[in-house]
Amino acid sequence: CFYMVSVLCDEYKVEYQQGHICAVKGSTVVIPCSFHYPGNQIVDRVMWGHERHNIYDGPFIYESISNNTLPRFHYNGDKKHNCSLEISHVEPNDTGKYTFRFITDSAVGKWTGVEGSTLKVGGKTMNEGESVNLTCINSCDDLSSAFTWFKSGEPFSEGPVLYLSNMSSTNSGNYTCSLKSHTGTTSGVINIDVEYGPKNTSVSVRPSFEKDPSSNFTMICSSHANPPVENYTWFKIDKDDNKAVGHQPLFLSAERGQYFCTATNKHGSQNSSVVTLKIKGKLRYMLMIQLNAVYANWPVLDKNQSQEGSQNILTTVSYFSSNNLCCVRDTCICQLYHLQAAAYGLPSR
Repeated sequence: CFYMVSVLCDEYKVEYQQGHICAVKGSTVVIPCSFHYPGNQIVDRVMWGHERHNIYDGPFIYESISNNTLPRFHYNGDKKHNCSLEISHVEPNDTGKYTFRFITDSAVGKWTGVEGSTLKVGGKTMNEGESVNLTCINSCDDLSSAFTWFKSGEPFSEGPVLYLSNMSSTNSGNYTCSLKSHTGTTSGVINIDVEYGPKNTSVSVRPSFEKDPSSNFTMICSSHANPPVENYTWFKIDKDDNKAVGHQPLFLSAERGQYFCTATNKHGSQNSSVVTLKIKGKLRYMLMIQLNAVYANWPVLDKNQSQEGSQNILTTVSYFSSNNLCCVRDTCICQLYHLQAAAYGLPSR
């Protein structure tokens, strides 16, 4: 029995060329790996696991028979002897030990390289408004100690200490330093990632002409945040209460009311401005949105509506110049409006 175990250990093997790997946040790293098995067997499945999960049963970050692998994890190997794994856009939570496992067509052909390869992601995550000092040290006493700091490869500052105060998103990047007299030799990279809550939350509204051009609106919420927005929620203002009506995109079918969206990540949330959908008389709908601080009333007539039934309504609609009202994407609505204006004796634009 002991002899058989020894034989199996010699024939099934996973080798990690680098036991410890350090990567900078946002970079791409490859975990080199090779594996061996009896020559009379064929490899059916290969997989990579992370120590946060069971390395034998998964779930796995990569599995050859699964379509659920995140795009950031790419298997560079094959089912012969190469088992290298590539990770792009490295994140801090990628830190940890990675192990390779393979299964052959033999009943005993299951093997996991338990030693693994450990990845450490360098960098420092800061919150907006915080401050940090970066210090460059010369380990060679016989060289000048005049330093240059670089941000993303470009000269940024001079001196042994780089002080970043009241940081914002513009301070995010990769920082290095070098001796001014030896610019070809630089320090290791320090990644600074400044996180912040949602900002500049806005709403874009567009008619949907795929089915009925007089009944549907699509409203999309957008925002800038780091980490990215986790959730967009739409609300309808109902008297003194805000009622959640869905996530995005939000499709509306001529339902009057006031709407706004909220963008949220782990640092907070921000509301957009209010979008108002109105219905007047036999007008199918009228949308009022804020575009560059200009409010535009957009009328669309029911095609079955008579001139007598609409004349009073049309004369109360606010009009704007064609520069504000007509958009390239909505030319058909502008043309429709021109026809309506001419039919009812209103000034066309």
